[in-house]
Amino acid sequence: MKAVLIPGDGIGPEIAKSVEDITKAMKLDIEWVKYQAGAEYAQKTKEVFEPGLVDAIKEYKWALKGPTATPIGTGFRSVNVALRQQFATYANVRPIRSFKGIDSKYENIDLVMIRENTEDLYKGIEYMINENMANGIKLITREASEKICRYAFEYAKINNRHKVTAIHKANIMKYTDGLFLEAFRDVAKNYPDIEAQEVIVDNMCMQLVLRPETFDVLVAPNLYGDIVSDLCAGLIGGLGFAPSGNIGDEYQIYEAVHGSAPDIAGKNIANPSALLLAFALMLEALGKLTEANRLREALAKVVEEGKTITPDIGGTASTSAFTQSIIEKL
Repeated sequence: MKAVLIPGDGIGPEIAKSVEDITKAMKLDIEWVKYQAGAEYAQKTKEVFEPGLVDAIKEYKWALKGPTATPIGTGFRSVNVALRQQFATYANVRPIRSFKGIDSKYENIDLVMIRENTEDLYKGIEYMINENMANGIKLITREASEKICRYAFEYAKINNRHKVTAIHKANIMKYTDGLFLEAFRDVAKNYPDIEAQEVIVDNMCMQLVLRPETFDVLVAPNLYGDIVSDLCAGLIGGLGFAPSGNIGDEYQIYEAVHGSAPDIAGKNIANPSALLLAFALMLEALGKLTEANRLREALAKVVEEGKTITPDIGGTASTSAFTQSIIEKL
């Protein structure tokens, strides 16, 4: 099969090479078709996507994306947001699992953050009222809310998880978040064997820090999901081990959600773990469960041993040496 590989900005090409090397080492029947996107490409060409990228995803249905930089305050909107809206990948799925050998404040974390991916304030409907006043529209629909909540409960059912927690601020935003919460309650009625819980977003942040082990699957509108998913990544040591999948009815785009780290780009010291774990999610979705688990286990063993790990997690190894160690474990 063919799939699109978007290396991205900064360290993106280096960690994308890890994926290519491991694809070859595992003898997977995946042919990567590479396209450029992001700030560096835009700076050179004035275009955010390389011509043919969108058509390639439409044709192949599957894509894996490295980190892309987004200008703050000016310039184009996020490549991630643009792709999610272009391909209606309505569910953002981010598993959060602890790795032995990583310096973090918690152990045995096993959460899944499921975030609505197409609307809310990220719809980008904003305008200037006058030179001193701007307005952004928070768009929440019943259809999208029910769809993401149903996805969360189905995910829990298929993966033998026992609780789904809705994150909201319906105490203040009674129409928008109120509609999301109403949709959650309606969907929950169809899953009597799965516990349905509701937590206000600010309290949710506190509870995740105090007792993360009490949560299982989390579901949220777009903005809260974005913020809380990064908080969850902090529970396991950072975004370097937080893979992400953007799931739609027709298309699936997997990605590393950490930054492009331009300060270390080209030095061959970047940690490819998040992109490799995103690749494992993709393999899982393709039905290659054995291969996905092999990759995760090999990566986990290399990290736990701590002999050939990258500087961000306390080692001195290069990206390529880290990748080679995973290949040897495979």
